[in-house]
Amino acid sequence: MLHSMTSEPEQQIGVGTKDAFQRLWTPHRMAYIQGENKPTGPGAEDGCPFCSIPAKSDEDGLVVARGEQVYAVLNLYPYNGGHLMVVPYRHVADYTELTGPETAELGELTKQAMSALRAASGAHGFNIGMNQGTVAGAGIAAHLHQHIVPRWGGDTNFMPVVGHTKILPQLLADTRKMLADAWPVG
Repeated sequence: MLHSMTSEPEQQIGVGTKDAFQRLWTPHRMAYIQGENKPTGPGAEDGCPFCSIPAKSDEDGLVVARGEQVYAVLNLYPYNGGHLMVVPYRHVADYTELTGPETAELGELTKQAMSALRAASGAHGFNIGMNQGTVAGAGIAAHLHQHIVPRWGGDTNFMPVVGHTKILPQLLADTRKMLADAWPVG
């Protein structure tokens, strides 16, 4: 059992290789798990971060690109470096509630996000999708958002555990600027 929160490896009896768990330490996710920045209810007025982000500067809101109907923003609690989300400005929960123009622009910004991620970071592949409803894993179910997660060979699959390799970290502000600079025009 850990007795203190330090970065020093501590022998953990019965868990295999010393320090194996500490290599996967992602303390930024604890804020998400504890509910930071989550709305208090289903309405736009209930503290929905996706409704408040557009009013911020691109830098403060981690916005990478803005369209007329949707915007692209970095995930504040990313699964991988460069983890983006494409979000409609309008507070809707379900994909079937999008208008035709919203659906088209969501698709177009997704394509642009992929191009920017390839240009800026050499992404090898992507996980793209949305979780519809709390039971499907949506952290903020009341406001639709599509995830674009860049992937590289050996990034976050079994390699961190078996191969003891890590993802290279980057500050979100630096990632936002890098992607905004690489965003395709038009």
